[in-house]
Amino acid sequence: MDIVMTIAGSDSGGGAGIQADLKTFQELGVFGTSAITALTAQNTLGVEGIFPSTAEFVQQQIEAVLRDLPVKAAKTGMLFSAEIIETVAQSLKDKEIQLVIDPVMIAKGGASLLQLEAVKALKSSLLPLATVLTPNIPEAEVISGMTIKTTADIDKAANIILDMGVACVVMKGGHLEGEEAIDTVYFKNGTSFSMQTKRIQTQQTHGTGCTFSSAITAFLGKGSDLRAAIIEAKKYVQLAIQNPLNIGHGHGPTNHFAYKKLNGNCEVRILEQN
Repeated sequence: MDIVMTIAGSDSGGGAGIQADLKTFQELGVFGTSAITALTAQNTLGVEGIFPSTAEFVQQQIEAVLRDLPVKAAKTGMLFSAEIIETVAQSLKDKEIQLVIDPVMIAKGGASLLQLEAVKALKSSLLPLATVLTPNIPEAEVISGMTIKTTADIDKAANIILDMGVACVVMKGGHLEGEEAIDTVYFKNGTSFSMQTKRIQTQQTHGTGCTFSSAITAFLGKGSDLRAAIIEAKKYVQLAIQNPLNIGHGHGPTNHFAYKKLNGNCEVRILEQN
């Protein structure tokens, strides 16, 4: 049994965070473990409250799992504070675990999910451990310190982030305009490729970032190479968006069950950059 881990916040509405990660792990056939960084009171309409864990208890959760179970890959989601980020980095340092970082900063409804002082800790402590980082455009702007409006901006920001020690960065293009959603993948060795899919006009997108990053984690845990894991994870999240559950009155959750039901049948066009 392949074992993976999510280190993230709990979403009481079930569409994002720990809940989305564990659903994704289950659907993709890996055994999911977890360390909860914060509890949230939220639904599809927004976040109503956040109750963070202590850094010490996050560390206790992680180390209890790692002492007993051979975790092959892990992901981080909402980490909330600088203390928790530094603790997670210390707990994972020198471990032979592939690490996927989803730099969760802002909820769909606009609520801040990462304290401002935590951004510095993210850059200095955690990013150098990353196998892959999966920022959307607003998150990439915060991390890179620049405004992103064009494909040239995306290239520049990606290289700034790679220089922070990240092995691979997936620049998600969902926030940019266009008939197609284009995610561009950059590797430390200078190679890159883009993944193009039809843009879906929908509000049923709560938890897409969590779902995508946890799918990458699952495929890495099952032994896929990084490129294949990213492409297959893109299929997983695209099918989850294309086949909405249509529940809730706001930004509804994606459909974590669609990939298995449709046997992963999804068109993702791959364009080699260099």
